[in-house]
Amino acid sequence: MRKRLLRCAAILSLVAACLAQGRGGGGAGSQGPSSMERQPDGDVKLPNGKSQKDEILKAEHAQNMKDAQELVDLSEQLRDSLSKNDRYVLSLADLKKTDDIEKLVKKIRARLRRN
Repeated sequence: MRKRLLRCAAILSLVAACLAQGRGGGGAGSQGPSSMERQPDGDVKLPNGKSQKDEILKAEHAQNMKDAQELVDLSEQLRDSLSKNDRYVLSLADLKKTDDIEKLVKKIRARLRRN
């Protein structure tokens, strides 16, 4: 249990460092290939004139920020729960929170690595 909590703390600090550096991006657009225009430099322009890459980065960044806030909330809930319990008490809800934290971190990490 202690190793898992230390690993979660390390992951949280990694996420915080990445967010502080301004890394992150956006999600995929819903426009089909027929409504997009390819530029000579390989960038695809959407019908509204914006770069598809920029729009994807913007959406992924927004999702990263949302997930990071959820990560902070979960970690605060876990900290509060652990402080209320005795050192010999292992709550299944606490284990579930650590699993949820790990899943969120993996999602954020995957998005950051795509950029």
